Amino acid sequence: MANRRAPSDRSKKPLCAARLDELALAYVARFATSKAKLARYLGRKIRESEWIGDVDAIAACEAATLRMERLGFLDDRQYAAMRGSAMTRRGLGVRRVKAQLWVDGIAPEDANDAVETAEGAAVAAAMGFAKRRRFGPFAVRPVDDPALRERQVAAFARAGHSLALARRILAIAPDDAQALAALDEEAVLD
Repeated sequence: MANRRAPSDRSKKPLCAARLDELALAYVARFATSKAKLARYLGRKIRESEWIGDVDAIAACEAATLRMERLGFLDDRQYAAMRGSAMTRRGLGVRRVKAQLWVDGIAPEDANDAVETAEGAAVAAAMGFAKRRRFGPFAVRPVDDPALRERQVAAFARAGHSLALARRILAIAPDDAQALAALDEEAVLD
């Protein structure tokens, strides 16, 4: 059993604006992040600590975030492009990309390019998802059970793909090389 102290037993460490800047710099050095995610992190550190600074804690948090952006360590547009392309390569659809960028605090104008890229690669991402999960043309044997087919469609939907695209991919039999080649060609043209 781990030796853990109750949260009330811990004394809060003092935190000032200079230390908050150090925490912000260490965070952006370690993680690719957005302005909103950095602000949430710094806000959590402020709540977990005893603020001893001369300025307001929230103002210091905003100042540290703006300083990291001004220094070029934060770029929401570049973060959105990186995050969106990584999710698309993993086989996730446009809806999942949009949702994750919203959760990460990316403004819609900064997310536009990433969403457009994900929309352009929708068929390729769905094919990658099907291949990874061994659905449709990548299955070992054809699926005849309607309940299993609907569970596969639901998996596509949870991954952010459209239902029409999911049903199109799942309609291809595992031994139908011609239909798979046509869908692969469509994915290349995306």
